[in-house]
Amino acid sequence: MTAELQSAPVTLPSVQATGEWQPCVVGLDLSLASTGIAGSDWARAFRPGRRRSHERLDWLLAAVALNVKVGTDGADLVVVEGAAYAQGGQAGHHELAGLWWLVTQYLWRCRIPYAVVTPHGRTIYATGRANPAQDYPRKDRARVAKGMVRAVAVERYGVACDGPGRYDQADATILAAMGLDWLGYPTVPVPDSHRRALEAVRWPDLIPASAN
Repeated sequence: MTAELQSAPVTLPSVQATGEWQPCVVGLDLSLASTGIAGSDWARAFRPGRRRSHERLDWLLAAVALNVKVGTDGADLVVVEGAAYAQGGQAGHHELAGLWWLVTQYLWRCRIPYAVVTPHGRTIYATGRANPAQDYPRKDRARVAKGMVRAVAVERYGVACDGPGRYDQADATILAAMGLDWLGYPTVPVPDSHRRALEAVRWPDLIPASAN
């Protein structure tokens, strides 16, 4: 059941330790090579291996569907990372865009509300800065920034992000945390310097009625 929300709720105390009801929020970091999917206390990376083209898209969509459905019900909210426009010319961009639309169309068809977060928004929420590795040599910045976001997922949220898809797991963990925070169910306190990222997210019009 859903109800309209006019504006994002203010920061509320964590409910993780009190046993209160908590909405099911799933974060999606879509990638052709390694898609990260996470909840409030878990994260997985789905790597299609040698699959290509339609087979790869179908396999990744099935992985997403399996993880956003809870029994016969869907997640209360899915937070998906939007396109990184600066990378639009990279190989595979056309297929990645196709995956994004397949997934969001699936969510729409299942009537699962979803939000869209930019890569910068995700990084700001995790580290407080859009470019947290700015002080490092240019060639190292992307790698260092990914490591910073992963450290936050592990240390702040206690979610193990290991293996070849560890950075994708971490990104998805941050996305899920953003959704929980916006609904008013943050699992841990987050500074306002980080929470400002919530203001730029494209949030859905509908949220779980129990979150009101």
